[in-house]
Amino acid sequence: MEDNAVIFVGDKPVMNYVLAVMTQFNKPVSTVTLKARGRAISRAVDAAEITRNRFMLNIIVKNITIGTESIPSEDGKTVNVSSMEILLAKS
Repeated sequence: MEDNAVIFVGDKPVMNYVLAVMTQFNKPVSTVTLKARGRAISRAVDAAEITRNRFMLNIIVKNITIGTESIPSEDGKTVNVSSMEILLAKS
């Protein structure tokens, strides 16, 4: 049994990530981590909540980690971008 699956949340529709979470839990994994940066954070939260409340009622949010990542931009400066990880587990 695998320990953890990681899903990187980007620009796709929310339901794509909901389906990805459900697919990972249907494999024998114990936890799924949704990782997102910047504007995708709200999409990751939506995906976690839709999965928990509508499709898989036995899923709990085990941990949420927030932080800031420094990303180099084209002009040589670094830009700070917010990041979030949502750890989902079966209850």
